[in-house]
Amino acid sequence: MKIKNIAIIASLSLLLFIGCTNIDENVYDKYPADDFYGSAEGADIALAGVYAQIGGNWGGVGYAGADNGWYDLNSMSADEQVIPHRNTGDWQLDFARLYKHEWLPTDLMINNTWNWLYKSIFNANLAIDQLQKSNAEASKIAEAKVLRAFFYYLLIDDYGNIPFYTDNNITVDKIPQASRQEVYTFIVKELTENVEALSASKGGNYYGRFNKWAGYTLLAKVYLNAEVYTGTPKWQECLAACEKVSHGGFTLHAGGANASSPLGYKYYELFGDVLPEDETILAMFATANVVSRNIFTVRSLYGPHAQALFGYSGWNGTIVPKDYFLKFNDADIRKKQFLYGEQPGGFNYTIDVASLDNPGAAPQAGVRNTKFYPVTPMNGGGASNDFPIYRYADVLLMTAECNVRLANPAAAKPIVDAVRQRAGLGILAANPTLDDIYNERGFELSWEGHRRQDMIRFDKFLLSNDFRGASAAYRKLFPIPTAALDANKGLKQNPGY
Repeated sequence: MKIKNIAIIASLSLLLFIGCTNIDENVYDKYPADDFYGSAEGADIALAGVYAQIGGNWGGVGYAGADNGWYDLNSMSADEQVIPHRNTGDWQLDFARLYKHEWLPTDLMINNTWNWLYKSIFNANLAIDQLQKSNAEASKIAEAKVLRAFFYYLLIDDYGNIPFYTDNNITVDKIPQASRQEVYTFIVKELTENVEALSASKGGNYYGRFNKWAGYTLLAKVYLNAEVYTGTPKWQECLAACEKVSHGGFTLHAGGANASSPLGYKYYELFGDVLPEDETILAMFATANVVSRNIFTVRSLYGPHAQALFGYSGWNGTIVPKDYFLKFNDADIRKKQFLYGEQPGGFNYTIDVASLDNPGAAPQAGVRNTKFYPVTPMNGGGASNDFPIYRYADVLLMTAECNVRLANPAAAKPIVDAVRQRAGLGILAANPTLDDIYNERGFELSWEGHRRQDMIRFDKFLLSNDFRGASAAYRKLFPIPTAALDANKGLKQNPGY
């Protein structure tokens, strides 16, 4: 059973407000808002309204877990996954067009992601205002500000120059557009001023919340991509933030054989129910049909195959592109997440996929992924696997990358070797190159939402693949949605669109 989480507080609070329809009851006492949000319980409710936006749900809401939102936009425009249109008529063309870098400003996922992030910004602004006016505990105000920085970081990563505001007392048409550099500077300032005030607690009430270690990991991510955002690299600053995270007592989770695991290894506990605290830094909490959901395996598997495995039909959607799959070593335990070839029950997933859109892929074409092997409660709408937003393996690989970029590859080698050895591989024969780091990030962090960002930083995003030629440079940014331009005439569209 999952532990209590602030996301559940948000859901229960919503139910309470929905259920209170009798307005004729006697009022015996009043609790002024300033007093309420200054209390520990009130502060957590203010924060819960922000955290509730992270959980994945329908309509493109959330960081990961459901479909047509931020996760799909950032994962399927990379090289690690795609949902092809099927020659049986299944699946919209949006996912294939993402993979082929043919998206448009009117596309559903581009608009969904924009709307989700700005709703999250609004909720974060509201929480900060409530907490500050009530003189809430400094750590709670800091937590709300770090959450807001997190959402603004996702916005500049995807869209570049964006509408920027920190006070909700403004109409949409009046929100000014700030440069990527300006918002980056704001994010760094907010994080450097607030992360130290966050709780150092791990797990318990802080499972799935920004504590100090998650805050420093976010700061490291921002610095890691600073050259993309501003033109000026910040490798040393990223390294220093990673060093802060290392003081949190994290280690690589055990990766060895585990007969009780459906995939055969302890490694896959990192993608199960309550994620292990030794490596998980920040998780997205999910309990299907209660708080969020995780659809990744059921969306990938062919319908009758999922029925045979789990008792409910799969969606026959997401596949792993051939070139990405073939990079994995057969001895790598991380390859166990993929299903290909003959499967029990007479199913056969072919590695080759002839078409993504016209006429589309055959029903059993494409490698499938079970990294998030479903945990209960589960059904045809998803499972209850929590999702690792940040984990320590990522921090280690960021540390290694910064060392290589700072001309100290010898310091990076034992770090990369540790990640490889956990996966059942041997150590590198020489000091790692940037290509070694890039590849290792692809092996270790597949389907965790980091790939597009990594491809852009390593200058791989525009390269051709089996289904398209090289992309134009403007594709490194998504367009500002047409609906946003219509609502705010002061916004300027990104070049190329």
